Amino acid sequence: MKVANTDAQAASVIEKTQSAPTLSVVVPVYNSNAFLQRCLADLATSTYDDYEVIVIDDGSTEPVAPLAAQYACRYVRIDGPSGPARARNHGATLARGTYLVFIDADVCVHPDTLERFAAVFAADPTLAAVIGSYDDTPAEPNFLSQYKNLFHHYVHQASDGPINTFWSGCGAMRRDLFLAFGGFDQERYRRPAIEDIELGTWVSAAGHRIILDSTIKGKHLKRWTLSNLLKTDIFDRGVPWTRLMLRAGAAANTLNVKPTQRLSVVLVYLALLCLLAAIFWPVAALGGLALVGIVIAINFDFYRYFAVRRGWWFALRSLPPHLLYFIYCGFCVLWGTLTHFLAREAPAKPLSNRALGK
Repeated sequence: MKVANTDAQAASVIEKTQSAPTLSVVVPVYNSNAFLQRCLADLATSTYDDYEVIVIDDGSTEPVAPLAAQYACRYVRIDGPSGPARARNHGATLARGTYLVFIDADVCVHPDTLERFAAVFAADPTLAAVIGSYDDTPAEPNFLSQYKNLFHHYVHQASDGPINTFWSGCGAMRRDLFLAFGGFDQERYRRPAIEDIELGTWVSAAGHRIILDSTIKGKHLKRWTLSNLLKTDIFDRGVPWTRLMLRAGAAANTLNVKPTQRLSVVLVYLALLCLLAAIFWPVAALGGLALVGIVIAINFDFYRYFAVRRGWWFALRSLPPHLLYFIYCGFCVLWGTLTHFLAREAPAKPLSNRALGK
């Protein structure tokens, strides 16, 4: 979809409104006009044209409507902010496409992103959903943003194929199935969290197939700092993800929670215990260093990936935040488990009901 600033483009927009498109792109936004400008501009360069864009304004104080109009997008404002789960759900009810494509306002698609989404579904119409990957050229230049976004890229690229989760930053799902499952849980998740992971868990557990196609890419614009990284990874992802796995009755085994990652968490905590013991028994420090060495060996491909793309100095600098990641992953498991049982959360509905979206 191009910017509607010529008669030919305006006629194209009118023509699109007369027939249902294949893809409906839903972009939730809350006070992120600078990001949204880049997001919509890149959508306008898509090599695929059988789509519509619906911008859902979650109660922004910034003037979003003129920006949506500039790119000939449908604009809808809802009372908010109430979180992207509700905004996306509202967009899904307005969509006319067979497939819903969810793009975050701080993600810029590649020219072929929509074309690749459409091709995957055309090749297998029974597919429930497909998610893409962050690319390896994140927009923000500071070290932590480069590290975190490249971390996501690495996980996505290493997980190509069938998965049991979903990602609403750059992901697509059959609209009929999305609506049958009731969309994202907008009551449980009233701020950005793991509403997409939860939906993917139920869809996959009900026997529907979800895949990750690493050739579908988008650029992440977010600037990461230590404070927003810890808040996001612990309280918006790690803790609720642990609680989700306990409610679901089974742990995910793809993406960030593969067995090697769980083993790394255990080894890092054992290393911390050794270093603590070294206060009274100095030789224990050697055991701690040895355990850290094992963690590095287990994750050597991760560090090599960073070295190839940013050099060995960058890879070495990535070691402390990566070890910190394993530390707070362990905390998330403990805190999530404790709060799950204190809250006495009910187990998931039977899968037969989930499959029907009841």
